[in-house]
Amino acid sequence: MEFSFSQLSEPLRKSITEMGFQHPTPIQREAIPLALAGYDLLGQAATGTGKTAAFGIPILEKLGKEDLLGALILTPTRELALQVKDQLFQLARYKGLRVFAFYGGTSVAKDIQVLSTVPPHVVVGTPGRIKDLIGRGYISLEKVRFFVLDEADLMLDMGFIEDIEYIVSHLPNRRQTFMFSATLPRQVEELAKRYLREHYRVVKVYTPELRPKIEERLIRLSSSAQKLSELEKILREHLLEKVIVFVKTKKDAKDLHEVLRRKGFNAVALHGDMTQRQRESALKLFRDGKVKIVVATDVASRGLDIKGVGLVINYHLPEDPEIYIHRIGRTGRIGSYGKAYSFVTPEDSRALWRIKRLKEKLIAS
Repeated sequence: MEFSFSQLSEPLRKSITEMGFQHPTPIQREAIPLALAGYDLLGQAATGTGKTAAFGIPILEKLGKEDLLGALILTPTRELALQVKDQLFQLARYKGLRVFAFYGGTSVAKDIQVLSTVPPHVVVGTPGRIKDLIGRGYISLEKVRFFVLDEADLMLDMGFIEDIEYIVSHLPNRRQTFMFSATLPRQVEELAKRYLREHYRVVKVYTPELRPKIEERLIRLSSSAQKLSELEKILREHLLEKVIVFVKTKKDAKDLHEVLRRKGFNAVALHGDMTQRQRESALKLFRDGKVKIVVATDVASRGLDIKGVGLVINYHLPEDPEIYIHRIGRTGRIGSYGKAYSFVTPEDSRALWRIKRLKEKLIAS
């Protein structure tokens, strides 16, 4: 029998209905029954395909109020930690389960106060902060029943493996583990063999209804000096749409943001030199539609699920073709329509060749 939300307990069904979920996405249809049956999972799914609910629903279905810190979910970025926490918080509403997020760039003292006064059932966090709280003695993982490693490929790319190893060493052997990753390079598969129990299941979902409908357009320029005027023209043509402009460095983000503000555009920046509060404030303005333009480094190209992004602009073409795929994936979410424009100068020929090769492989697979 095919999985449907009607098979879940009444409190979860009520939350799911209020959240507007009508039918499971493909990754949810594949993953949730296996998770409920007790299997460890290695899932390949991008942000925007419903993967948070794919691991969150079975965890919340099985946890009870007695399961204090019964689930730990690791994410690579603060922004993704907040997104996962917010969705699980909504799902857990009628089960009376507490979901908290802990991540770097915020007060450790506040985290300690929360953990000391209102013990959570589910903890979502970044590896560095979770490791810190374990080391200080404020988080004990001995009763964790469920462990999730989200965006595993990005975790490895960002150098979190030592923190992850430390955290896993404190987890009980009798646990259920879910790993999700947008790509499955050899390093992720090797990690799965170490962390997942024997007979774990692999779930890969890439279906036509989830294929991004993105109009990709190359804008060829003879030099980088032409980029600003071309960008200004495009932004004036898309004043009513949410636009993300991707640049190479933090300095590029700061400089371009300042230039756009001087030219009268309502824009915010998103880069690694901003404080956590500044980044959260910028994202909220963008999500709420109060600001239509974000100038971002690749800190924002993975993990963020911002609804209604109509246009992505690659002001600087990335050297890594997978970064290009993840950047343009910020639009055209779950089958909706979006546009991705890339500025291409003569010096971008090698990067463009790499992107074309990767896209050919994806189409063939």
